[in-house]
Amino acid sequence: MKPNQLKLAVLSAVISGIFLPISAIASEADILRRVEELTKELEQLKAQVKANQENAKKEVAAQVTQQVKRVGDKSLGQWLTVGGDYQFRADSLKGETKPFTDVSVVFANAQAQLQAAFFANPTPATGAMLNGLIDFAGGMAGVQTFDQAQAFLGANMAMLGGLQSFAAPAFVDAYKPKNSITYTNRFNLDLGIKAAQDVSVTARLGMYKTFGSQDESSVVNGGSAPFFADRVGVFDGTLGHVPSNSYLNVDRAYATWSNIGDRDMWFSVGRRPATDGGPTNFKNNTPRPGNGGTPALLVNYAFDGVVLGYAPEIESLPGAYGKLCYGRGFESGFSTARGNSIQDTDMLGISLVPLDTDDLRVWVQWNRGMNIFDAPKMSNTYFGSTAPKANLGDIDWYGVGVMGTLKLGGGDLNYFADVGWSVTHPNNNVSAQFGFQGLMTGGFFNPEAPTSKTGGAVLLGVRYDLPSRTKIGFEYNYGSKNWITFAPAASDMWTSKVGTRGHVYDAYLIHEFDAKPISSRLSKTFFRLGVQYYDFKYTGSNNWVGAPVKLSDVNGQMMATTPLSKAYDIYGTIEVKF
Repeated sequence: MKPNQLKLAVLSAVISGIFLPISAIASEADILRRVEELTKELEQLKAQVKANQENAKKEVAAQVTQQVKRVGDKSLGQWLTVGGDYQFRADSLKGETKPFTDVSVVFANAQAQLQAAFFANPTPATGAMLNGLIDFAGGMAGVQTFDQAQAFLGANMAMLGGLQSFAAPAFVDAYKPKNSITYTNRFNLDLGIKAAQDVSVTARLGMYKTFGSQDESSVVNGGSAPFFADRVGVFDGTLGHVPSNSYLNVDRAYATWSNIGDRDMWFSVGRRPATDGGPTNFKNNTPRPGNGGTPALLVNYAFDGVVLGYAPEIESLPGAYGKLCYGRGFESGFSTARGNSIQDTDMLGISLVPLDTDDLRVWVQWNRGMNIFDAPKMSNTYFGSTAPKANLGDIDWYGVGVMGTLKLGGGDLNYFADVGWSVTHPNNNVSAQFGFQGLMTGGFFNPEAPTSKTGGAVLLGVRYDLPSRTKIGFEYNYGSKNWITFAPAASDMWTSKVGTRGHVYDAYLIHEFDAKPISSRLSKTFFRLGVQYYDFKYTGSNNWVGAPVKLSDVNGQMMATTPLSKAYDIYGTIEVKF
């Protein structure tokens, strides 16, 4: 190699050696930059993937939650509640009567003796007597008004006198009826159904029977005349509330539409909760009735009807509400070519509760019963089968009451006071099936011109709740001579005490078992011991047909029911609320 060429090669090698690291460094920097960019892109991709994953998780979770919610809303626990109660009860019943003549036995004796006389000696005289009795009974059935009753009795004085000859075997001297021990079973099943937003259905199925009996007469009187009209037998207004049989009947079934127009307004229709209203909750050891109940002094009757209620928001009147109520007590059916003149029996009521808090509740009530029937539809009674045969007029009821709770000595003192008035508006009709008696007018075969009568009643009570789960209560009520209420569904065994014309004293003790609730927070088990004493002053308690008679004046008169002057009931219960 030539020297110049060698020099050039060395120079090239030196130059290459100088610039080669610079090129390598530049390439490495680019690679690092690219790596950094790729790393950032990767991190961004990771962040985006993570965000997408989180969003996907949230979306899936939301979908699952919504699905669970939809499924949950349709589960039984969300739309159906089940509750109820069971009661075993034992009663020892004793009473004292006044002497009277059983009118049903008078007619039965007359018919039996005249038939026997005719068949033994079929003479024109015995035949005439038997035909006369048949004509008399047939003529009675056609009597509808007070004027017709007077005319009929005037034209049949001879037959009335003849009936007196058959009265001797029908005379019942004073005696002391008793039932040393009688047992009953009662079971109620409550259902609450949320059908839609602001729409619910409430139902109660009930069974109530006497041990060893499927009799529809609640207090069987051994074939003798019953004591009280509300316990002659079971009818629409008392079904499930007085002992009858072991059938599970529908006691309540009604639908309620709430929050009408986004206001605290409600409309409800069906078989109403018109039984066991305040203040019976103290003795029954049940929660205070809500805005669906009625004061038990005026109404304790299983009605079918409608209610429109409204609760205005008034700061000075907490819990205030009002209701307009309508119910049907008897459906008369179609008018017929033979002239079905019986009318439907309806009830109209206005309830005002100006104050309703945990410590104090005040109420004012007005009811009107229209076209009151003479007797409900019943079967298997002492009088055979009965049915409304006449409308006797209207009755107005007025009531005002208060109930509350006070803290006293470590316990709670519950109290109540209720006052009621009844005003009758009789028409000119009489009840032929009950001896020409009208609405609170007349006695058997003793018609009285229809006149309005006013009666009054008071119901008072206290219950002291001890911290030991023991509750001690006492109640007193009094009804005047002409007092009449519409409360045959009360739980009292002899007769509804609030319809008594006289005095009733009622003491009881309740003790709750110390058992943890399982079925619901309101579940409880308790026993109750009590004693009731009735001191009747007039006949006809819980009966609107016929005029009352002072008990001290009763001495053998012709009557359809046994006149009881005093009655006693010592009872005990075991009850389970669930």
